[in-house]
Amino acid sequence: MARFSVSGGDDGEGSSNHQSRKRQRLPSIDEDEETAGSSGEEDEEDDRQIESMSDDSDREVVIEEARRIAEDPVTSQISSSKDSSLSVTLLDPDVLDCPICCEPLKAPIFQCDNGHLACSVCCAKVRNICPSCTLPVGYIRCRAMEKVIETSRVSCTNAKYGCKEKMLYGNRFSHEKLCVFAPCSCPVLNCNYTGYYKDLNSHVRAKHKDEVIPFVWDVSVTIRLDKTTILQEEKDGEVMVVQVFRGLHVVYVVVTCIAPSAREVGCFSYYLVTVPLAVDGSLVQRSMMKNIQKLSNEQPEDGFMVIPSYMLSGSSRILLGRGRAYGHA
Repeated sequence: MARFSVSGGDDGEGSSNHQSRKRQRLPSIDEDEETAGSSGEEDEEDDRQIESMSDDSDREVVIEEARRIAEDPVTSQISSSKDSSLSVTLLDPDVLDCPICCEPLKAPIFQCDNGHLACSVCCAKVRNICPSCTLPVGYIRCRAMEKVIETSRVSCTNAKYGCKEKMLYGNRFSHEKLCVFAPCSCPVLNCNYTGYYKDLNSHVRAKHKDEVIPFVWDVSVTIRLDKTTILQEEKDGEVMVVQVFRGLHVVYVVVTCIAPSAREVGCFSYYLVTVPLAVDGSLVQRSMMKNIQKLSNEQPEDGFMVIPSYMLSGSSRILLGRGRAYGHA
């Protein structure tokens, strides 16, 4: 069930109220003569007095309304804006999707003679033949549905985590991919907490202080590469995870940040150095890390470091920084 608002809509009640505010026209003298025969001069004088009083009352109402708008134009504008929006609940949100490709409908929207809808991309794909009834499609615009789509605004699905954005239904998915309020899951084992990434950082600091390693930007810390390690920046609170996946005589190391891929979050990098005990030399990896919302137990396909098992006997140090990391760990 989807809930969205439509701007600029009027309902029946508003129309009836508008009609009720109109002054009822009093019957004229000629009409009285036709229906009731004749009327005296006193009745004519009474009618004129009543009509004059009604006109004066209307003028007072108009003047009072103009005075109220002049005194507080902002409130009047807000009130008018509120009256022009309408909240609607859709029992089946799929009606706003193209029935062929199931993607959100965007103008231009076409329909066949039987009223079956299709987006402009699908019209070309089906060679202008409606897949539902085989009638031609792609020549008649469905202006009513285009109007519904253009005036509809939907809330972000991350509203419960703090997002207050409202956007066109067709732009919802592109917004949610980059929404800074996209929920992130706690990386600590057996913890089911999920929330806004800043709230997650506070949660880790408050609930899992003994299970994470504190670090400072651009200062290296010693870690072990025989298990997954969770680190948290002492001041800003960003949570980083060094995951270790075991393979045949090697381990795969992935360094990620628990945060959405939003511009407001920023980007992070790492500099990892492994120095074995029995072999001269060292293994170095410097790279940008990915922002992820939830840890995965599947072996990564890219962005990992391969370390031979015999090199795990030594020490490993990692340096984490904002943007690109330089220097040595």
